[in-house]
Amino acid sequence: MTVAKNTICVWYDKDAEEAARFYAKTFPDSAVHAVHRAPSDYPSGKAGDVLTVDFTVAGIPCIGLNGGTAFQHSEAFSFQIATDSQEETDRYWNAIVGNGGQESMCGWCKDKWGISWQITPRVLTDAMAAGGDEARRAFEAMMEMKKIDVAKIEAARRG
Repeated sequence: MTVAKNTICVWYDKDAEEAARFYAKTFPDSAVHAVHRAPSDYPSGKAGDVLTVDFTVAGIPCIGLNGGTAFQHSEAFSFQIATDSQEETDRYWNAIVGNGGQESMCGWCKDKWGISWQITPRVLTDAMAAGGDEARRAFEAMMEMKKIDVAKIEAARRG
């Protein structure tokens, strides 16, 4: 496997491998490529513990780092997953929230490791790109939602 020039490094307390395996089974074009163990003790672990995990999420190369509790996640970083239907939106949302995650607003949710996800139907991004009243109506409809409702966004686009 060729190492990507740009890779997202995601910090975990100690569950990078579990998270990567969950993402790999949940999203297409996702996989766990390698698990690397610490060659010696480090501040938040011991020699032999899983230190990093090389994985992809929806085609994006990532490294999961088991760095301990020094840093916490926030919505300042999120994965955004574009969906093509309500069924696909429901599948990803339910996988994340149903596996110990939590709902938020406007298509955002967090997985059980505190990583933020935006599960965003393309109908919403298309409406925003259209601009004008169509974008305003879709945006106002979205602001009332947790998980995005494709039918309501389509209705808002039409006025």
